[in-house]
Amino acid sequence: ETSRLVVAHLGGGISVGAHEYGRVIDVNNALDGEGPFSPDRTGGLPAFELARLCLSGDYSESQVRRLLIGKGGLVAYLGTHDARDVIQRIANGDEQARLVYEAMAYQIAKEIGSAATVLRGQVDAIALTGGLAYDQKYLVEWVREKVQYIAPVLVYPGEDELLALAQGALRVLKGQEEALTYVP
Repeated sequence: ETSRLVVAHLGGGISVGAHEYGRVIDVNNALDGEGPFSPDRTGGLPAFELARLCLSGDYSESQVRRLLIGKGGLVAYLGTHDARDVIQRIANGDEQARLVYEAMAYQIAKEIGSAATVLRGQVDAIALTGGLAYDQKYLVEWVREKVQYIAPVLVYPGEDELLALAQGALRVLKGQEEALTYVP
């Protein structure tokens, strides 16, 4: 509650939020595919091209949704949603895998930069979390290279969001913490 942070959760979807004194003040809608492309989501797309696809008559609504979320991102480019496979391909010299993975890092860095502007450039730290944050050799390093001028980059790999929510609820139930109500 005393810091201004940009938090990037790097998972199946990639969400980047601006946090000011314990409150999320802006975040991309990763559930619907907004923001950077991810292992299985397209991320932001050109609007007219998407409209053309939707109105072509070739796809049902559910098929379009599946293309955007489930068959987008790394799946569309490389045929896999598993970053470990992509990392192995890069290690084996696959330049296409490297290009796509670097492009994902580039988009993540752009989203972090956007979140930093919401905080008026006054960012205490940038936190990278989620399953993709385990890859500190490629993805994390490529993102760090582009954003470390904004603030120190802290890395917390893993998928601990459900545990954190449960622990927070337990603290409230035990009276150790007061539940907060945020009014827009």
